[in-house]
Amino acid sequence: MPQRNVTSGGWLHLYARLVVLATFLLIIAGGLVTSTDSGLAVPDWPLSYGMFFPPMVGGIFYEHGHRMIAGTVGLMTLALTVWIWRKEERAWVRKLGVAALVTVVIQALLGGITVLWMLPPVVSTSHLGTAMAFFALVTALAIVTSTGWQRAVPARPVPGAMPLTQLAGATTLIVYGQILLGAAMRHTGAGLACPDFPLCNGAALPDLSPPGVALHMAHRLGALLVVCAVVYLADRTWGQYPDIPELRRPALAALFFVGFQALLGALSVLSGLSVGTTTAHVAGGAALLCSLVVLTLRAHRRLGRTALPTGRNEPGATARATA
Repeated sequence: MPQRNVTSGGWLHLYARLVVLATFLLIIAGGLVTSTDSGLAVPDWPLSYGMFFPPMVGGIFYEHGHRMIAGTVGLMTLALTVWIWRKEERAWVRKLGVAALVTVVIQALLGGITVLWMLPPVVSTSHLGTAMAFFALVTALAIVTSTGWQRAVPARPVPGAMPLTQLAGATTLIVYGQILLGAAMRHTGAGLACPDFPLCNGAALPDLSPPGVALHMAHRLGALLVVCAVVYLADRTWGQYPDIPELRRPALAALFFVGFQALLGALSVLSGLSVGTTTAHVAGGAALLCSLVVLTLRAHRRLGRTALPTGRNEPGATARATA
């Protein structure tokens, strides 16, 4: 019996990639809102000064512009979810699409609460954390709807202290935790609790009692952990699977982005939290997370076929089962 396709083809994948790009632009726009102190430039929600299109001047440009991009991403996500439900045969992919839609709705509500409650740090931090979770979800949708995902063939895992599938997943979670820590530091005003670098207030082991210093130092130590984890992951990937470019490429991207992030973190402090460097730091964190999500999913696909449901109708599934 001929096999049926499990996705609608290349157009769905291309559209999912477009949603990923739009989400990345939304994260940059959100970073600009915080970096320019424009979070309360528009005090009402969902309208802006009671209007759909207020005068785009001063901080209103950043805050209302962010809202316009967020609304666009929300509509694009709705369209993506409907498309997936109409064309996808894999139930777990359809559920992933619903999860993305639910997450973007929660993200919108958190954005409104952030404004109406006058930027409480907990809500603002949750707003960024949800944005990054949504970014990871749409990145996953772009990966699993690609032809490369469906045509991937299993490879023999190389024995190690921790399988690459688990190592990549753990590193992704570490980076996400570091993003949350950075968001908490950013939204509590602790970004310049240590105004110098690499020391903190002139000391390698500073006094942690002043406001924000403990959180700032936790973020610096977290950055060190992230660098070590990503470097180790990239070394394992390139050393054990040099002939699998689908794994090598995101590992190399993660290595680049973690170095970029370390540099931007230092420059953010030394520049006194300049708008350009702090916004780029937020974007760099998103890019690093994206590269690790890609590596984790591809590692599961190539090295841990039982870790993710594949469905009976996927091309070659029957042949693999009887091989």
